[in-house]
Amino acid sequence: MKRFTSLSDFYNSKEWEKFREVLIMERGVVDEVTMEHRVVDEVTGKEIVNKYDLILHHIEPLTEENVNDYSISLNPKNIQIVSHKTHNVIHDNFGIHQQKQVFLVYGAPLSGKTSWVRDNALCGDLIVDIDSIWQCVSGLDRYEKPNKLKAVVFRLYDELYDTVKYRDGKWLNAYVIGGFPLSSERERVRRELHAREIFISTDKETCLRRLKEDRRSDNWEKYIEDWFEKFSR
Repeated sequence: MKRFTSLSDFYNSKEWEKFREVLIMERGVVDEVTMEHRVVDEVTGKEIVNKYDLILHHIEPLTEENVNDYSISLNPKNIQIVSHKTHNVIHDNFGIHQQKQVFLVYGAPLSGKTSWVRDNALCGDLIVDIDSIWQCVSGLDRYEKPNKLKAVVFRLYDELYDTVKYRDGKWLNAYVIGGFPLSSERERVRRELHAREIFISTDKETCLRRLKEDRRSDNWEKYIEDWFEKFSR
């Protein structure tokens, strides 16, 4: 079987993807009323509604040293299905932070990326979101980006990006948030940061409905349309 050079290599492999899909199907239950496949957090007992919230947790922690030991990395008996939040709490409570974890969180504008990260990040996690940097330094509404501040914003973003890339600081997990509609761009960032991807898969109709409900700037509709036009898997 394939040998993995890093945890990122393993988590983004076809072997892990196939193992993950089979285990989720085996442990899920079919709702007798809706006939939908449901997955439950095996620690809290709560239903995991969104696929991007679901994580397979290694009971015996996975490391660079044992990732190629399939009795650990691909052993169903060593796996719990949990939500992302439960996974973070497990690692925090038991001090399982041998390796910093990076998550590339991407999706359309108004898909819920920033809200999802806020709901799941722990105290001490690092959040890198270029739209939040723009908002912070300009004091303006989100997506209002004065060209005069562009150099400053990108300098700050590059500094945070390198902090994640070189694992500087004492943060626990890092979340890099962005649209990243192009698969080539995501692949570059994923490899540079050794990150795991989390796709907030909200459809265009829902994003546009949220825009209407929030009564935000008309520019947002253009950003949403542009993202879905460019998006590639």
